[in-house]
Amino acid sequence: MHKSATSLIQEIPSFLDYCEVEKGLSPLTTKNYHNFLKMFKQWLQDNKLNKIKPHELTSEQVWHYRLYLSRKKEARGHYLKKTTQNYYLIALRALLAYFADRDIQALPSDKIKLPKLTEKEKTIKFLSYEQIEKLMNIPDVTTKEGGRDRAILEVLFSTGMRVSELTSLNIRSFDIPAITKGKYKTLEISIAGKGGAVRTVYFSERALHWLGKYLQTRQLDLSPPLFISYSKNQPKDSERRLTARSVERLVRTYAARAGLPIDATPHTLRHSFATDLLEQGADVRSVQELLGHKNIVTTQIYTHITNRRLRDIHQKFHRGNKK
Repeated sequence: MHKSATSLIQEIPSFLDYCEVEKGLSPLTTKNYHNFLKMFKQWLQDNKLNKIKPHELTSEQVWHYRLYLSRKKEARGHYLKKTTQNYYLIALRALLAYFADRDIQALPSDKIKLPKLTEKEKTIKFLSYEQIEKLMNIPDVTTKEGGRDRAILEVLFSTGMRVSELTSLNIRSFDIPAITKGKYKTLEISIAGKGGAVRTVYFSERALHWLGKYLQTRQLDLSPPLFISYSKNQPKDSERRLTARSVERLVRTYAARAGLPIDATPHTLRHSFATDLLEQGADVRSVQELLGHKNIVTTQIYTHITNRRLRDIHQKFHRGNKK
């Protein structure tokens, strides 16, 4: 182990290069690490610690950073959720693990403790099918933006895609004449998901119907992205690709207009996709593949659905429940 001659902040760009080149993480994951470490960098600067070197970071300083995160408020005035705090701390943990891999003396990564989540915080938010139907009917499909937005909502619910996967879609992956003419009842395409893992996603007949309606407005448009922005403030050299943040904003807006009790996001639709499949009898392993989860444990957050279904079966058919 050796002590770095450069400051901890100056080591961050090298860490990001390491994530992409040596760890093989996707550019999106690397970008997320970059964004989450911006908070830590700002905290160091605010506390006049911007010149400290990796080996000078102490457990006490990390504790004060955790306190800072727990008291930090988002733009809407809410305190950062514990799950969000964890993202910032996981990025810092990854940075410390990088130092260890590079034989740079620093605080061990296992010294970064994550806030424990309550059972309530672990519970996923999803929409019932009736709520999904209500949400789908909110966009004004007589407008270009509304037609695009209806297609986005339908594709998110049909495929269970992450928002980053949706915004990465390119129009060349689709047979536009066939889809606009309604020749397909179903469609499957391969996408590169988290960590570059390739999986197949499936479009329902209804999702294809609305995608076809949207693509009819794009037949003379050669922009590469599937879903484009209609904003007049787009830079001239922009390819007009709709951003993940824009999709999150539109889902929240339509959920609010629909009067839904949940602050819905694109990930809520992903949860709703998985929940709907399980409620209809799909097995957890199949849902795992459809979601692109590497580990079955990740998919088991949905066991509240299967558990409830098994309880209902037990109550209905077990003879001990009959007097």
